[in-house]
Amino acid sequence: QVQLVESGGGLVQAGGSLRLSCAASGSIFSINAMGWYRQAPGKQRELVATITSSGTTNYADSVKGRFTISRGNAKNTVYMEMNSLKPEDTAVYYCNADLVVPPYRYWGQGTQVTVSS
Repeated sequence: QVQLVESGGGLVQAGGSLRLSCAASGSIFSINAMGWYRQAPGKQRELVATITSSGTTNYADSVKGRFTISRGNAKNTVYMEMNSLKPEDTAVYYCNADLVVPPYRYWGQGTQVTVSS
């Protein structure tokens, strides 16, 4: 079992910045990749960024150059620095952790990010 707790969401004006954090607890030794997804009202959940245990990152095209994902030294935390935010970035952001053995994906409870124009 892995528990994920997100923090850092909020309301920001367009062009502003926010930093999201996600802390994992439990069977963290089994975690491979961690990442962030988001879901806007009426839309499907979509990938924002992921980072593997070796540090390989992957970003959605819509956030490349604006968002940066990183992991803490203890490897059980993941951060996402979001700059130049746009109203279309408004969504609930979910942290996820992918386990290898057994293969399973855990989700956090989500944190709201609202970007006003």
